[in-house]
This record gives sequence, C-alpha cells and structure tokens, in this order.
Amino acid sequence: MVLGAPVARTSPATDVEEAASLDSPWVTIVWDDPVNLMTYVTYVFQKLFGYSEVRATELMMQVHTEGRAVVSAGSRESMEVDVTKLHAAGLWATMQQDH
Repeated sequence: MVLGAPVARTSPATDVEEAASLDSPWVTIVWDDPVNLMTYVTYVFQKLFGYSEVRATELMMQVHTEGRAVVSAGSRESMEVDVTKLHAAGLWATMQQDH
C-alpha cells in the first residue's frame, strides 16, 4: 500500500451483507419434466449423488408431486458442477442461493 493513496471504504452494513452472501449455501434444484421416466430420475440421483435407492426415490417423488426438489447443497462452484452433471444426464436443473 502506498502512503497517501486513497482507500476504498465500504459501510459496515455492506460488509456484513457481503459476508452473509458469501456464507449462504447454494442449492441445486431438479425440476419436473414430461420426458424422463421416474425410474431413470431415481437412477441418476443414486449415481450422481450416491443416494440410497430409498432416498433417491423420495427425491424423485418430490420432483414428481411438487414439481421440484433440492438434491444438493454447498458452495456455488460445487452446485455449478452438480447442475452441469444433471444437464448431461438430461434432467432439468437449476441452482440458487439458499436464504
């Protein structure tokens, strides 16, 4: 740092909001679609996330009945990877910050 150089200042409230947004986990959401069979969706959840058949079936049924299910949570980068894997498997998936 050079002496006398201007220093960017942020308000304490801004600092807290930025820290909170960085700490908030992200989630991957799988959405219902009219294309994929329920057995295939269950299979994908087992293979990509290591869920048991029972848990994968529960998530698949949530997608089927409620239209969506959160299938993973973590950092933004890891959720981007999960969404990419789900897209490669032919599922409709998005990610969002969990509030």
